[in-house]
Amino acid sequence: MKVDLSGFKSAKILVIGDLMLDEYLFGEVDRISPEAPVPVVDLKSDDMTLGGAGNVVNNISALGAEVIVAGTVGTGTAGSLLIKKLEELGADIEGVIKDPARPTTKKTRIIASGQHVLRLDREAKIEISGDSLGRIMAVIEKKMTQAGAVILSDYGKGAITRESARMITSLANKLEKPVIADPKGLDFTKYDGATMITPNRKEASLAAGIEITDEKTLDAAAGKLLDTAKVEKLVITLGKDGMAVMERNASPFRIETEARQVFDVSGAGDTVAAVLGIAMAAGFGVQDAAAVANKAAGIVVGKLGTATVSIDELQKGLDPAGSTSLSNLKTHDEIAAITKDLKRRSKKIVMTLGNFELFNPGHILLFSESAKMGDVFVAAIIDNKSAQSKGLSIEQQVQILSSLDSIDYVTVFPEEDSNRLVEEIMPDVLTMESNPDAANTSARQIVEKNGGRVNLIQTPDGI
Repeated sequence: MKVDLSGFKSAKILVIGDLMLDEYLFGEVDRISPEAPVPVVDLKSDDMTLGGAGNVVNNISALGAEVIVAGTVGTGTAGSLLIKKLEELGADIEGVIKDPARPTTKKTRIIASGQHVLRLDREAKIEISGDSLGRIMAVIEKKMTQAGAVILSDYGKGAITRESARMITSLANKLEKPVIADPKGLDFTKYDGATMITPNRKEASLAAGIEITDEKTLDAAAGKLLDTAKVEKLVITLGKDGMAVMERNASPFRIETEARQVFDVSGAGDTVAAVLGIAMAAGFGVQDAAAVANKAAGIVVGKLGTATVSIDELQKGLDPAGSTSLSNLKTHDEIAAITKDLKRRSKKIVMTLGNFELFNPGHILLFSESAKMGDVFVAAIIDNKSAQSKGLSIEQQVQILSSLDSIDYVTVFPEEDSNRLVEEIMPDVLTMESNPDAANTSARQIVEKNGGRVNLIQTPDGI
């Protein structure tokens, strides 16, 4: 499917919904508490990310589009941090108000030795007050004319009520702006007037009262939802079975799944809503918009720990001329973000770096042995532009390394940036070919100084 995504960067999306913070606390467990039969977690690090409607904003920003945000946060530290994170994404936050009656929703996940031990939710499911809704609607009325599409990101925390949804969809319809509602709950009539609702299989089954198990039950559930909820279009995400697009008085349209391997489904629904909104703002029809969203979701769930897709990744995935074997090629910034997420999940990162223009069987051994030493293996190609090429070009090296099953990610960087790359990735294990120069490399010194280890791998002589 060859699709022009150039219109994505000029799109502007209005996101309204439940803004949240996702906190991750990472540690290790080596004993049970003497006070109770529970593990003692020795905390090592923490991280805070945008959740709920905030993750939709994050997805839109990652795809290069502009975003306007409306919702509430609390008056405490968590609310201030959430606003700061939205500002860092370049979002227009005039519609984000501080409401002392509605504390910031914060979900804290404790991860110990790679296992999810506990989740703590701090929230109050209180419907937004008339005063707060009035303040937010004043901003929405001013900003909606600038937006190409509106997304209602409903997580059931009280920001999207029947009244607020009616006011927003009524205004959007008057301005002829498409409204994409990512629903919550059993009663989809709450979103009457929306252009499209995007439930997953479970949400659609529960709302329709029909368990979706095959094509027949899918059609029955979709028909009932279109009849009861006054919406034009219905996009049901079906996990490994792809997507179904239903429109009034039109034949169902099915899209097959795009994920070759599923690592993490968290955030996939937010990605779908974000891409549908951007695509429709850019002038895509619903079927093409859904196909692009399906591709984006397939990329996201195929990642370890990340919940956004870049415009370059999406364009590569959609362009039939692009090689699917290069899906693991990442830019400097992308690999830094990916490895940060992996570390949050206590994944062991192995890395090797070098120039492989004289590719030989020793490199195959280096890569296969490296892959055995951790959870994720990154091969970094040094691009020494000043040196005269003796063999394979950088593009050819990328093609070969990307095709090897032993390598999870490939990245290319200038020789002068090698130390910065190692410092940003900071692998648990740095692997190198065993040779007299290996003991004195700056990369080795950086890794060992920061608690990592270096493994020298003996490769065949005489090559």
